[in-house]
Amino acid sequence: MVFSSLEFIFIFLPAFFIVYGIVPKKYKNAVIFAGSVIFYGMGVGSPVYIGLFLLTMLFNFIVGQFIESYRRAGRFWLTFGVAFNFWWLIFFKYWGFGTENINTLFNSSLTVKDIILPIGISFYTFQNVSYIIDVYRRKIRAEKNFINYGAYISMFPQLIAGPIVTYGTVAKQLRHRTHSIKNVEDGLKTFTIGLGYKVLLANQLSGLWKDIATIGFGTISTRLAWMGAFAYSFQLYFDFCGYSLMAIGLGRIMGFELPQNFNHPYISRTMTDFWRRWHMTLGSWFRDYVYIPLGGNRNGKSAMIRNTFVVWLFTGLWHGASWNFVLWGMVLFVIIMLEKFCLGKLLNRFAIIGHAWMIAIIPITWLIFAITDFDQLRTYLNRLLPFTHDKETVLFEKDYAKYWGIYAKYLIAGVIFSTPIPERIYKKIKKSVFCSLLLLTVFWASVYCMYKGMDDPFMYFRF
Repeated sequence: MVFSSLEFIFIFLPAFFIVYGIVPKKYKNAVIFAGSVIFYGMGVGSPVYIGLFLLTMLFNFIVGQFIESYRRAGRFWLTFGVAFNFWWLIFFKYWGFGTENINTLFNSSLTVKDIILPIGISFYTFQNVSYIIDVYRRKIRAEKNFINYGAYISMFPQLIAGPIVTYGTVAKQLRHRTHSIKNVEDGLKTFTIGLGYKVLLANQLSGLWKDIATIGFGTISTRLAWMGAFAYSFQLYFDFCGYSLMAIGLGRIMGFELPQNFNHPYISRTMTDFWRRWHMTLGSWFRDYVYIPLGGNRNGKSAMIRNTFVVWLFTGLWHGASWNFVLWGMVLFVIIMLEKFCLGKLLNRFAIIGHAWMIAIIPITWLIFAITDFDQLRTYLNRLLPFTHDKETVLFEKDYAKYWGIYAKYLIAGVIFSTPIPERIYKKIKKSVFCSLLLLTVFWASVYCMYKGMDDPFMYFRF
């Protein structure tokens, strides 16, 4: 069950919020906990994964108590806790990948049964780990109420694909938060914007990427190749940003202020700035729990380069157990280092150059992210340059014109809505009747598209 589904919007959400609204304040966290476990169970299906989810939650709750109560043994409990959490992530996400590469490297024949990745494991693992680390650092007090901790970890708006919420961000809100009509109104509006991003933009743009895959990367023109790369870039942004907005909106209805996850990354002038604006909670997690503990930039240039390399290696691997994600992380590392030591001042000083740089480089990095097969990736990258292939290899002449006619309105909308302009307009008209009518139109248009089956799972569910 996903946010952009009729079952979620018209069955789960009304049932959940009816119960949430009528119970006394002291039981609301219990409703969040129970409702979120039901939501997760409907998504994963298997009782084994539900059991694993609850087990890791209980384990980290207990480890947090031990770290706080037995400070002399705190390092042991922290190490044990981190190892326990990452063991499950490694097993489900990387075991098959590791086995395949060992077989290739050593010509062995190790076998492993198909392992299905539990939905959301990358996200709730990071939240559990951040909790016990922060208890060890004495940044927060260990939670004494398991229902509160369960509500924090399992909160269904952010459970499956973030934002990654640290315990310190919501600790006070778990005990004292405001429930009001204004919060409900703001939350519903934010949810609707996110739903529109997902259903009316991301899902429609996905059609172009699917069409190109059906045609075959080796038979498209250069113009269509660039069009497809931009379409995928916008699809990924509106898919994930849409989910994050829906999560923030649902959290607001429940009285929580969940952290912002996107800040118009496509207006950046450098890749460095881009990754301060894209999936901001993941970037903060790697900064606080990997980069800074390794020493950050405190020990000289070489240490900074090493630490940045480690962060981007882990960032690539976090996104998937495939060599293209490793390559993607390493390409981003090289680009960021190039900007830091060579191009950064130029790109930041001259806006036109900076934006032109990003317009060219962002789609290419997302192609590395999207295409897992290196031969197919090489083929697509070749199609981006007109002098690397003959015109005779194009399946049909002016293919770009055909698909521009179909998808132009979505690509243009993608450009507009990836800038801050619509958000500024929204803030000015937010309280008007016109805005309410406009959002109602977006909502029912999205419902119509979902009813017609014009929907896809969220792309970040596979991470």
